[in-house]
Amino acid sequence: MSIIVVGSVAFDTIATPAGKVDNALGGSATYFSLAASHFTDVRVIAVVGDDFTAEHENVMKKRGIDTRGIQHASGKTFRWGGQYMENLNEAKTDFTELNVFERFQPHIPAEYADTKFLFLGNIHPSLQAAVRLELEGVQLTGGDTMNFWIQGARQELIETLKLVNILLINDGEAKMLAGDNSLPRAARRVLAMGPQALVIKHGEYGATIFFREGAFGIGHHPFRAPTLPIDEVKDPTGAGDSFAGGFMGYIASQGHISREVLKRALFYGGVMGSFAVERFGTERLQALTRGEIDARFQLFRELTHLE
Repeated sequence: MSIIVVGSVAFDTIATPAGKVDNALGGSATYFSLAASHFTDVRVIAVVGDDFTAEHENVMKKRGIDTRGIQHASGKTFRWGGQYMENLNEAKTDFTELNVFERFQPHIPAEYADTKFLFLGNIHPSLQAAVRLELEGVQLTGGDTMNFWIQGARQELIETLKLVNILLINDGEAKMLAGDNSLPRAARRVLAMGPQALVIKHGEYGATIFFREGAFGIGHHPFRAPTLPIDEVKDPTGAGDSFAGGFMGYIASQGHISREVLKRALFYGGVMGSFAVERFGTERLQALTRGEIDARFQLFRELTHLE
């Protein structure tokens, strides 16, 4: 089944110990859609500027991604610059230029109305809520947020969380959102805000999914998936969005939703995140094959004895 992603398309300038790249195609919607496209049909809602060319759009179209939801506005595309010279787990931001993204108002094409899966990328919570409420037929909604919204738009975020089935955030964001430094307690508090499941990303240490009691089956015990050791991390940018794309894309491809599907999706999320960091920008996701994905998933199975 198809999935809609709402988020950013951007040009990134990135420096890591492995080198530097200028104006690489990036953004949360780009990473997510390229990762998810290896599992299911993807539809993108985003905004770009005059500097976003047909060549850039073809990066998505070559993967079969539906780009009719990308708005073209006058001005420059969202741009971000950062470096990971001291810590590959945390970017030092050099600049952020919102440009046309600052005035982004998501518009849902009529052709997208039958979509059953939705992922709300890291945009203002009120925009996330507006998209979800307009898509009445959605069966499963995943969402992302960040400390900027947790601190600056908390009430809007709390309302939006009531519309989200699965929230995907990192350790620090979960603790900040819950106001609790104990991760298990923080997870329970976040789940009480509305989501049926919470995926907490631990970066290079994997991810854990927590379930609300009775959601997607019986019980509420969390499940942890590790990451695969990577020989060389060239660029961590977009790893979390690629994880989300693999996670949600796999779920959308299954035709049914259960705890076992969600657990397996954690591994596919880890697989896509592990590929994304091997090259700068979205280069690795563009060239990836399903055979490579399945082979790496098998490595995860052997590593964890996943049935």
